[in-house]
Amino acid sequence: MKALIRLLRWLVVAILVFWLGGLLLYRFVDPPATPLMLIRSLQRGAWVAYHPVDFAAVAPALGRAVVASEDGRFCLHHGIDFEALQDALEDYDETGRLRGASTITMQVARNLFLWPGGGFVRKALEAPLALLLDALWPKRRILEVYLNVAEMGGGLFGAEAAARAHFDRPAARLGENEASRLAAILPNPRHWDAARPSAYVLRRASIIRARMAQLARQQTACFAR
Repeated sequence: MKALIRLLRWLVVAILVFWLGGLLLYRFVDPPATPLMLIRSLQRGAWVAYHPVDFAAVAPALGRAVVASEDGRFCLHHGIDFEALQDALEDYDETGRLRGASTITMQVARNLFLWPGGGFVRKALEAPLALLLDALWPKRRILEVYLNVAEMGGGLFGAEAAARAHFDRPAARLGENEASRLAAILPNPRHWDAARPSAYVLRRASIIRARMAQLARQQTACFAR
C-alpha cells in the first residue's frame, strides 16, 4: 500500500512538472503534438495534418471569427468567464448536463494537457490551467496556439492545415466567408464540413459573421494587429 501511495505521489509530481514545463515552454515554442492529435492518429492509422504558423500568417478574419463564435469575452476575462460559468451551472441544474462556459483559454489548456470529453473532473483541471495560461501568456499567444492546435476537420489540426485542405489556400488568404465556416464547424469538426457545408453550417456561419461585425473594440483589442 505504501509503495502504491509513493507511486501515486511521483505520478502527481510528474504531471505537475509536465504541466508547468509545458506552460513555460509553449509560451515560446509551438507544441509538437497534443493528446488529441495522438488519439486521432491512432484512430486513423496515419499522422494528422498539423502545420503551426505564426499569428501573422493567419488572416485576421479567422481570429475574429473564433472569438465571435467561441468566446466573445476572450479579451475581457482572465482565463475563465465566470458569467458564462454561472449560466452553465444553472443550466446543469435544469438539464443534468454540463455544457458551455469553455473559454478559448480553457480549450487551449485542454488541448495541450488534458483529454477530450466532458465532465467535472476535466473541467476542474482545466480551470487552474486556464488561470495559469492567462497569467503567463499574452492573449495573442493564447489565440495563436488555439488557431494552430484546434481540430478543424477530419485529421486536420490548425488554421493552416484546414485552410489548405478545405479551401486550397494558405490561412493568410482566408476571407470572412471561409473564416466563419471554419469557426462554425469547431463544435463538431469531424462531422461538419467547411468546404461543403450543410444548410445548418451555413446558418451558423452567417450568425458568426453577424457577431463578427458587432464585436466591440475592447473585444478584439488584446489580439488586434
